Amino acid sequence: MTLHRLRLPLVSILCATVLLPALSGCERPPPAGGFAPRHEEPAEADRDSADFLRQRKLLELVTTDLNAYLDVPHRITVVARSCAGEGSGYDPVTQRIELCYDDLTEDRKLFEEADHRPADESLSEVVRETLHHEAGHALIDALDLPVRDGGRAEEDAADRFAQLMLLRAPEGDRALLTAARAYDLAAAADPAPAPDDEHAPDPARAESHRCAAYGHDPGHHPDLATPARAHCPATWSTTRDAWIHDLTPLLRR
Repeated sequence: MTLHRLRLPLVSILCATVLLPALSGCERPPPAGGFAPRHEEPAEADRDSADFLRQRKLLELVTTDLNAYLDVPHRITVVARSCAGEGSGYDPVTQRIELCYDDLTEDRKLFEEADHRPADESLSEVVRETLHHEAGHALIDALDLPVRDGGRAEEDAADRFAQLMLLRAPEGDRALLTAARAYDLAAAADPAPAPDDEHAPDPARAESHRCAAYGHDPGHHPDLATPARAHCPATWSTTRDAWIHDLTPLLRR
């Protein structure tokens, strides 16, 4: 029997094994499905935010969390890039989530001006909430859910997906409450929302997150207990159950 057809470059052979995972030039092909992170080269003004994302591995942490929970049959690329003010979002045509470096710069400024201290931890938590929100849009698209109209109902549903994912994680309530504070700071900095913004007003988004955090575990957040939030445990149960029901075709067993 001849072995000529089995002659492959040595690096290809080694990369196909687990013997040399760190070999220079070895790069596993991305999976055919699921959430796949990617970092683009930033504009010079965005370099600090790009370095922050890479050092904290936030795209990798969030996509790993999503892929461990959900088995999405097609690829959804999660890209960090310079957006020149366009804003983070999900594009259903390319099935791509874009996280904008310049959004991180703005969020960092809000926290540091309010707290007069480095905002690394707060910014990490806001990034997690943002990525899960945009993943919610991607899943609404993938599952062709009834709220898939690009309007307020879809934005609210994406916020609720972020709540579901964050509250599944240890201390995820802290990330949710940090994101709520970011919305409060944004509202204080710019009280008049853009007339074409399909999101709920920032104060309403902040309250929705606080309601979810309180409803998920009232005993852990007695400071959030108010008569106006008496409905939050039932609201949270409805949110959780509705999203889990919709995600059933993709849930990993």
